[in-house]
Amino acid sequence: MPELPEVEVTRRSFADRIAGARVLALRLGKPLRWPLGCDPQTLVGREVRSVARRGKYLLLHLDDGLLLLHLGMSGSLQFAAHLPPAGVHDHFELVTSRGSLRLHDPRRFGAVVHARDLDDPVATKLLGGLGVEPLEAGFDPGRFHQALRQRRASIKQVLLAGDIVVGVGNIYASEALFRAGIRPTVRADRISRPRALRLHAAIVAVLQKALALGGSTLRDFSSAQGESGYFQLDAMVYGREGQPCRVCSTPVRSLRQGQRSTFFCPQCQKP
Repeated sequence: MPELPEVEVTRRSFADRIAGARVLALRLGKPLRWPLGCDPQTLVGREVRSVARRGKYLLLHLDDGLLLLHLGMSGSLQFAAHLPPAGVHDHFELVTSRGSLRLHDPRRFGAVVHARDLDDPVATKLLGGLGVEPLEAGFDPGRFHQALRQRRASIKQVLLAGDIVVGVGNIYASEALFRAGIRPTVRADRISRPRALRLHAAIVAVLQKALALGGSTLRDFSSAQGESGYFQLDAMVYGREGQPCRVCSTPVRSLRQGQRSTFFCPQCQKP
């Protein structure tokens, strides 16, 4: 699943190029996770003002209303002046005066939803429960620790929940916990303040590094310009089960948490 760095890399790859464009047409393929919520024809003539991000959602702000895009499990966006004919897995295309924005989503878990504004019940339902952005000033170390003290679930599951800090998905949670030296099975409320502060710093560092490397391309992720990410090549534990830890040479282990694979070093990450 594209995580926060991949979504932000995608946003940066087309936001400036589509800003100011006029919508000429909107084409829909097979149904996605949720319905668009409006007649596509009502968006023709609208101007794309800006592209923002909230968690893993991209927000296309129009001169009247906005579109919320989610890439789901396997979605990717492509933006270009000229695109080839739509394929069987291309389910949304916004044709504008500056190019076409197309969502390719083989599993159709992604979504494109229209809302009047950010106070629209549709938008608040999707965005209202999200935690703070980890790369913005609101991600405060002390408040992060206080929030962890209220949770009895494992720290990995708490990070994935997204209501304390948003966008730390499976790859980057495993990597951040490794940097902080914390076993992913540790209960969140048992993490001391010093360890929580290390985890806070690790989350920021891992996400910043992932952004610098263009995100992670594990299967078919690419930016809206068709560029792959390279963070996975530098991963310390994710996807490296049985391989030696890059720090201590102990074989990396994996386990299942909430139907997701977790990778950790039993030597470097303490219970």
